[in-house]
Amino acid sequence: MFRKAIFLLAGNATASLLSLVRNLLIARLIPVEDYGIAATFALVMTLVEMAAALGLQVQIVQSDRGDDPHFQAGLQGFHVLRGALSALILFAAAGAVGSFLKLPELTWAYRTVALIPLINGFTHFDIHRMNRRMRFGPLMAFNALPMALTLVAVWPLVAWLEDWRVMLVVLVLQAVAMTTVSHLVAERRYRIAFDFGIMRSSLSFGWPLLINNALLFGVFQGDRLLVARELGPSVLAIFSMGVTLTLTPTLVMSKSLQNLFLPRLSAEPDAAHFDRLAMAAMQATMLSATTLMAAVFLFGPALVTTVLGEGYTELIPYLGPLAAVQAIRVLKTGGSLVALARQQTGNAMVANLFRVATLPVVWWLLVRGAGLPEVIAVAMIGEISGFAASLLLIRYRLRQRLAPLALPLAVTAALIALTSGLPWDFNGAGRLLPSVPAIAAVLVLFAVQLATMSKLRIWVVRRLRRWGGG
Repeated sequence: MFRKAIFLLAGNATASLLSLVRNLLIARLIPVEDYGIAATFALVMTLVEMAAALGLQVQIVQSDRGDDPHFQAGLQGFHVLRGALSALILFAAAGAVGSFLKLPELTWAYRTVALIPLINGFTHFDIHRMNRRMRFGPLMAFNALPMALTLVAVWPLVAWLEDWRVMLVVLVLQAVAMTTVSHLVAERRYRIAFDFGIMRSSLSFGWPLLINNALLFGVFQGDRLLVARELGPSVLAIFSMGVTLTLTPTLVMSKSLQNLFLPRLSAEPDAAHFDRLAMAAMQATMLSATTLMAAVFLFGPALVTTVLGEGYTELIPYLGPLAAVQAIRVLKTGGSLVALARQQTGNAMVANLFRVATLPVVWWLLVRGAGLPEVIAVAMIGEISGFAASLLLIRYRLRQRLAPLALPLAVTAALIALTSGLPWDFNGAGRLLPSVPAIAAVLVLFAVQLATMSKLRIWVVRRLRRWGGG
């Protein structure tokens, strides 16, 4: 299983790194304001996709019927209908979207984005079904190959279009490539079935996820949407790039941990073993959160200055706080993962409500002249509240003991605070770096954090022994 963990992390990291490099390249090659416009396409696409998601991919992994060909065909048929409905809604609402974002001249572009959910609707679910047998290669190909293709396409597209239209074409090309790859790596022949029994059971399973995904749009994109409307494309470009740099590794870690732990947790019948594995999974999310913070702390400003150039130097003061928001979000996924393994699909929804509840406050502040610091501060309050709620839910709904998390969580909080709030020192080489004492303090806290994570440490040692023993 440890081999699987390394493979999963490497595969997810490769796909996300390719996506990140692609977006960084586009940001570097087109004007800052144009990148802000391009960011609105991803906002709109994500809104439609997340608002209509029912966790069909999760069902084929989690359900006892996941290997049944008819059940898979029924899920695929439902996915086609979902994609078509999403495309129709976006096409019809494109004018309203353009008006809300104060970009009515781009209505035609938002209608073009409607192609993406329609294309994605024909994805072959074999890439998810094979996860049941811990076969992750097809899913890794599905995630990575389209990103590589669209990265290669950036240069000729920039030479041809030279503006925000590059991102529009890239997103449509990515959807075509991902759907194509899902069929190329599949084992079974693609079939769709419109089984109303499967649809009803999917709705029963997925309605909390549907609401949660609608909330997740607010969690992941709500602030960007409000910044786009109230502060304009140029500020959105700075803010969106900061979110992208800090969110991308967050998604890599969350996806890898879910792919690694969810099948094991879902299949674990023994309550005591489940508790130990759940604690290991949650401690793993803590380690992931602080790893993100350390990476941004050490390399974030240098990345901005060397890769993105002078147009994005305004981003540097916001990197630490933005990374802290994402790190707390990673912590929140631990409880949601454990709850999902026991079919408690509503836990994530409840936790995310706290974050979404901050959006009216953000809008109110922006209308009254606030800027990005206030947006980030309110977001952090929302994430902390949601994380606290997620812990309470698993404590009282799953009867999960939280004592093994107390000390690791305290050290994790100290690390997040330290790496998000320290000032940067400017050295003579022209790059922003943290001070030597600050680096030393972070390393010491890292060592303490690892020492307190007994459940995760025991789990990793056992996996290493099995790996070493063949």
